[in-house]
Amino acid sequence: MTAIVVMGVAGAGKTTVGERLAEALGVEFLEGDRFHAPASVAKMRRGEALGDADRWPWLDRIAAELARLDREGRGAVVACSALKRAYRDRLRHGCPGVRFVFLAGSEALIRGRLEQRRGHFMPSALLSSQFAALEPPSPEEGAVTVDVSAAPSEVVARAVAALTLP
Repeated sequence: MTAIVVMGVAGAGKTTVGERLAEALGVEFLEGDRFHAPASVAKMRRGEALGDADRWPWLDRIAAELARLDREGRGAVVACSALKRAYRDRLRHGCPGVRFVFLAGSEALIRGRLEQRRGHFMPSALLSSQFAALEPPSPEEGAVTVDVSAAPSEVVARAVAALTLP
């Protein structure tokens, strides 16, 4: 079945695109943020960037859920930053065959979106740290890269087209 991680920095549109992509593919959507430990959420609310020690258990929980759904013959799309290659490798190890859709955009565009977002624990002040940590997928990773400057419907259409190419 299909396991897809919609990845990118905070504010890139992972949830919006992920929900619509899951609907287009007829699979379940998982919000990766719900897999964070409460201590990690509290840390981000305080404006503190997460370190690898905070992220490894989070990534393992996401990979385990994707693997469980795969064993059950169910696909899923998950919104997860997966900023570094090592994070994506961790997800691949836990769920072989997972595909990645990288939502790429300029820091200025995404900062503007973050500053308009309400009710989310991730402050726009942490965006620079996310861009600093970001390691865009390399060609051998086989990720689909989609520019997020277009409308969400167009971003989803481009992702679906790229994912379904033979």
